[in-house]
Amino acid sequence: ELSTGLKLFAIFAFATCGGYSGGLRLSVDCANKSESDLNIDIAFAYPFRLHQVNFDAPTCEGKRRETLSLIGDFSSSAEFFVTIAVFAFLYSLAATVVYIFFQNKYRENNRGPLIDFIVTVVFSFLWLVGSSAWAKGLSDVKIATDPDEVLLLMSACKQQSNKCLPVRSPVMSSLNTSVVFGFLNFILWAGNIWFVFKETGWHSSGQRHAADTMEKQSSGYNQGGYNQDSYGPAGGYNQPGSYGQVGDYGQPQSYGQSGPTSFANQI
Repeated sequence: ELSTGLKLFAIFAFATCGGYSGGLRLSVDCANKSESDLNIDIAFAYPFRLHQVNFDAPTCEGKRRETLSLIGDFSSSAEFFVTIAVFAFLYSLAATVVYIFFQNKYRENNRGPLIDFIVTVVFSFLWLVGSSAWAKGLSDVKIATDPDEVLLLMSACKQQSNKCLPVRSPVMSSLNTSVVFGFLNFILWAGNIWFVFKETGWHSSGQRHAADTMEKQSSGYNQGGYNQDSYGPAGGYNQPGSYGQVGDYGQPQSYGQSGPTSFANQI
């Protein structure tokens, strides 16, 4: 069930990011209405090499138009994030096949659990780094594609006589979802570390060592030298017979009767 969750969340992560395409629309209303362009469409998509996204805009100076491009290249963080998601999905799929069909070989010589543990730790770290980098990259993409920021690139919008307005902003909901899935994948993979660790020999050897230690301690306290009642009734210090028996000095009648009897006879 956990492997299924890992695969699903990895699919959602790279699908919501790698399959994104969006756009914005701007309007430039020149003082001379014949030179205006009220529908300037700008489309962009993954991997967000925005500096390669070109569009034409009126200059409001006759029929001349200028070719502009968006600012920024955010492909590195986006591609890194998607690459991690794809490889995480493939590894989860391969691990599921091994668990189901090659369980004996997986546990042979404890190599399978150890490899699984190491790979799980690596993917947990990569998910954290990749999700953090993509979250920062997405923030920069939002700024670079903000219609108000793009309007500042147009020379016509620098003139007070012209009116430049945003018509439609890009929808970033799927990209926001990809960041959420990225951090959810980190939580799942980090939580899976403990379950994979229990399959390794390190965990079993640690349990055996702890059990042996407890057994030695319990056997040491249960030996006769610690549990014999050496000071009890059978011991040499609590024998009441040596001091409690009525001996030669403990018979008061030998002195209490002999004296008065002899005196009465003399009388």
